[in-house]
Amino acid sequence: MKYIKILLMRITLRASWVHSLKEKRMVVKSIVQKLKNKFNISVAEVDEQDIHQTIVIGIAGVCGTSSQVDSSMEHIITFVESNTDAEIVDIQKDDIISM
Repeated sequence: MKYIKILLMRITLRASWVHSLKEKRMVVKSIVQKLKNKFNISVAEVDEQDIHQTIVIGIAGVCGTSSQVDSSMEHIITFVESNTDAEIVDIQKDDIISM
């Protein structure tokens, strides 16, 4: 039986220039859509929705091997760093083996 790997990430960003929830929504929508388009993964804002300058996004994807999970995670982090002015303040990574 072949197993698959499920990539799970939680990235916390700080957008110090954001002063309203409307501004924050624009930043979140932009990075979420860019990630979905580039990596074909599930992405959503998962926490701190009412705090203006803190963005927490959850990411999930399916990979075939552990090395694909590791590579995807690194590419996602690099992509986030280069496609938003928000600063990454925390990254939580995990992978799950599933049938």
